[in-house]
Amino acid sequence: MPFSAETIKEKAAEIGFHRTGIVPAQPLYEEGDRLNEWLKRGYHGQMAWLAREPYKRSDPRLLFPAARSVIVTALNYYTDNPHSKDPSAGKISRYAWGDDYHDVVRKKLTELLDWMRSMDASVDGKICVDTAPMMDKAWAVRAGLGWLGKHTNLITTDAGSWVFIGEILVNVELEYEHQKVEDHCGTCTACLDACPTGAIVGPYLVDSRKCISYATIELRDETLPVNISSNLDGWFYGCDICQDVCPWNRFEKPTFEEGFEPRRGETSIHLDEVLDMTPESYAERFRRSAIKRAKLPGLKRNAAALKTVGGLEPSLADDN
Repeated sequence: MPFSAETIKEKAAEIGFHRTGIVPAQPLYEEGDRLNEWLKRGYHGQMAWLAREPYKRSDPRLLFPAARSVIVTALNYYTDNPHSKDPSAGKISRYAWGDDYHDVVRKKLTELLDWMRSMDASVDGKICVDTAPMMDKAWAVRAGLGWLGKHTNLITTDAGSWVFIGEILVNVELEYEHQKVEDHCGTCTACLDACPTGAIVGPYLVDSRKCISYATIELRDETLPVNISSNLDGWFYGCDICQDVCPWNRFEKPTFEEGFEPRRGETSIHLDEVLDMTPESYAERFRRSAIKRAKLPGLKRNAAALKTVGGLEPSLADDN
């Protein structure tokens, strides 16, 4: 074979990934059992796709039958920018400040897979970036990229938890990682203590239905639950509280990926701009942005909730 695991990692680093691990494409039995228990508790809320054929998430060979190896990558997305303290603006989660990470990570993974194919024409593979039925964080842990924090985000020792995860399933056997990274959370409960809605119901366990990120992005209800709307603290899209307080994020370092810098230099968005948006202006404003994940009615709902909490004007519901 014209490439080794080491040369793959070197190429991945050249492309921009800050960590890469390679493991066999074998089922995640234990992690799959935990996922099933989480689903049984209803902690996924309205994210029905997570409960659709969950067994596929445990075995990559059901997604790509030819899979022999899983190349797992981590891409640092941290940029050193503060949130606006303007009460008339809503805070955006750091991961959505720049270009849509799906596009950025997929482009880099495609470059890596194309390079492998150029070295060996028999190589075939499938790229996975979040939307594929893969347990991304579990694969990252198995590949030795970091450990799962008590807030359920992957934590790396060199970039904290500000990382995007992606995988390539390939049809060739490679040299594999044999050591996982030890869990370094210890007795720390900073993330559990800081969550204003109690969404982290126990170490390593999140009830999405109580989570500000879930509510402001995935929830399709016309109004936000009271436990969410009364604890937004300025969050308009997503929430970074559990990561902001994580001691391991003292190791955060700026990414080299310019696409993750805040668009228009904004880490927050004016609420009136959102409330005045039309479908056309919404599509233009958030083209190639992860924020388009939340549809326009949801964004307007979030903006109205923030204005109501801030005493700036009545909610949309009151206007009807």
